[in-house]
Amino acid sequence: MTNAINASELSFNDFKSIVKSDYKIACESRQASVLGRREVLTGKAKFGIFGDGKEVPQIAMAKAFKNGDWRSGYYRDQTFAFATGISTIKEFFAQLYANPTNGADPFSGGRQMNCHFATKSVNEDGSWNDLTQIKNCSSDISPTGGQMARLVGLAYASKLFRKNRELDYLKHFSVNGNEVAFGTIGNASTSEGVFFEAINAAGVLQIPMAISIWDDAYGISVPAKYQTTKEDISEVLKGFQREPGKPGYEIYKVNGWDYPSLCEVYEKAINVCRDEHVPVLIHVTELTQPQGHSTSGSHERYKSKDRLSWEVEHDCILKMRAWMLDSAVATEEEIAEIEKEAKIFVRNAQKEAWNEFLDSIKPEQKQAIDLISGIAKHQPELAKIAANLASIADAQRREVFVAVRKAIRLSANTRSAERDELLAWYKEQEVHNYDRYNSKLHTDGKESPAKIAIIEPEYDELSKMVDGREVLNACFNENFARDQRLVAFGEDLGNIGDVNQGFAGLQAKYGELRITDTGIREMTIMGQGIGLAMRGLKPIAEIQYLDYLIFALNVLSDDLASLAYRTKGIQKAPVIVRTRGHRLEGIWHSGSPISMLLGSLRGMHLCVPRNMTQAAGMYNTLFRADEPAVVIECLNGYRLKEKLPSNVGDFTVSLGKAEVLEEGTDITVVSYGSSLRIVQEAAEELALLGISVEIIDPQTLLPFDIDHICVNSLSKTNKLLVVDEDVPGGASAYILQKVLEEQKGYFHLDGQPKTLSAKAHRPPFGSDGDYFSKPSVDDVTEAIYQMMHDANPAKYPALF
Repeated sequence: MTNAINASELSFNDFKSIVKSDYKIACESRQASVLGRREVLTGKAKFGIFGDGKEVPQIAMAKAFKNGDWRSGYYRDQTFAFATGISTIKEFFAQLYANPTNGADPFSGGRQMNCHFATKSVNEDGSWNDLTQIKNCSSDISPTGGQMARLVGLAYASKLFRKNRELDYLKHFSVNGNEVAFGTIGNASTSEGVFFEAINAAGVLQIPMAISIWDDAYGISVPAKYQTTKEDISEVLKGFQREPGKPGYEIYKVNGWDYPSLCEVYEKAINVCRDEHVPVLIHVTELTQPQGHSTSGSHERYKSKDRLSWEVEHDCILKMRAWMLDSAVATEEEIAEIEKEAKIFVRNAQKEAWNEFLDSIKPEQKQAIDLISGIAKHQPELAKIAANLASIADAQRREVFVAVRKAIRLSANTRSAERDELLAWYKEQEVHNYDRYNSKLHTDGKESPAKIAIIEPEYDELSKMVDGREVLNACFNENFARDQRLVAFGEDLGNIGDVNQGFAGLQAKYGELRITDTGIREMTIMGQGIGLAMRGLKPIAEIQYLDYLIFALNVLSDDLASLAYRTKGIQKAPVIVRTRGHRLEGIWHSGSPISMLLGSLRGMHLCVPRNMTQAAGMYNTLFRADEPAVVIECLNGYRLKEKLPSNVGDFTVSLGKAEVLEEGTDITVVSYGSSLRIVQEAAEELALLGISVEIIDPQTLLPFDIDHICVNSLSKTNKLLVVDEDVPGGASAYILQKVLEEQKGYFHLDGQPKTLSAKAHRPPFGSDGDYFSKPSVDDVTEAIYQMMHDANPAKYPALF
């Protein structure tokens, strides 16, 4: 690891020792890039992306990075990871080889490509580590710019810890809010909207966020003239520079090959950021990319000879080397020895990582060969499969299991003890492989929603009928009083208490630090929630309407939903995304894009409460749990009357537990959210026609009906209709797959299952638009009647 340089306290010998150590880290990192590329090109790894050309500025940045600080960067930051001790060279190569063996790749368990780092925030049981005692790295994602949204939240947490004394008891998460959130981004990615949104948000919030821009003048093959106005992002951002009485940024610009200036700038910039709690931007220019963008191609294809010559001349390591000689920090012989040792060290680490990866598979390879050979005694043609597998010197797990599964298929007509042994081994390995490659979609720790005690709502003679919004308001009030970690923010949430008054009066009661208005910036509202949650707080991040969640879907899908999975459970972010949708008026305020969420947000819970009491129970569960969720409140339910539970802040709703709202014998209807009221109204009319409808509310779509209430109903009624506000083939197709395939409901049908969905377009404005584009009482009534007619036309004559 690197050490800070304090010229006033160091002797020249100490200074030389630190500089030579830094040069050693830079050389090792460069060699890791060179060797890593070679490993991909020789076929040992699938793909590689490296941080060559960025070594020296990352060493300078690492000197200012302290225990408790956070990084939210991207896949060029390997030197920083080596310099801070977040990663070793061997771990770097283990990730390149996608080694899923426990401990080999401590950042992602073999699930992410190289240079995607993370530190362990969460223990096996889901409890938090002491985050003040480690250098924290939030899990990287590949989409360039995607790290910026989360960065805002990581920095904002420091502001809350510093200013809200009620959080002082959270000793494992902050030391008086002194932590800086470090972000990195490439110059080309500053063209993305999430970058500008995050820069503006941090300037408004005045938070300790330090963003470094690695500027090598290209974005893959596209030069800066096509990327950035004036070809200079710090020039573009000059208006953000703070002035007396006008808060903003401190902006610094420094050449990426100038070691002493980099150390000086980073020390100064981070001190300002940490002490004054203001955002800083360090634009690191004149960087190079010696090996090009990645292993997918060569930069010689698109860079001119002059540019390539310039990059050789301005390589940051060569420039540091020359400065060390000129400044008498080291001799030519000393430097040559450092470079030689770096090559040997990295080569040995690479070999060790590769051998450990193969060694983890070889026992399985041998077992598979022996088991297949055993069956070959009865079925000689299988001997070739065993021989082919044995001939692969560096077999990977895929090749082992391709052979095993083929042997199982080809021996289907052979019954023997040897085949039974192979099958038993294969089933045992399925458990191990699930853990290696499929586990931890959710944190599944001791605070999992599935482990929260279920408490029923209580009512007494004093329970009042109130507007649905008042149920929510009472729920939020009780929980904010109970748990100081809770914070809420969003557009119009604070001063007016949100557009539907769920938070009315609560900002005045709990203060602006806990209940806060934001600008119109959906991506960084989500990022604000992710960062806060990663630092131990309990954020409610509000998106005003479900339609607007599309603006933030990249952040939720790429980052939040995949966090537990891509870190194999060592990080978590229990964000509650609060929004409202379903029926209201018009194209932009009647959103039910549920299939889009189902396809994008696996790893989150998707709650679709039918009324505000159920919503409150879900919030009560989520406030006590540690997994992320989206809660979609019914837009047309805020002023409908509901009875206020006396335990409004305590009762809970189990996520994934479906509920039978009305029992029936003729047909099962599954629906959710606002559509359930439509179904219930239709059921009343159908009862007059002698048709008994069983209505099921799954309550959550992720997870869906874990107790299989739907199929139990279907076994009685033998008919299924799914009523859905999403587009045709949207969430209704998901529900059919769950009920018919997963729950095996197909075997209980005596007729074709049906779906009744919205039209393929968004609903036009007005009540007529709603009636003719989303399922109505008439639509539901006639759809069910038609299904009964199809089954018994004599009893139920045709309507049309």
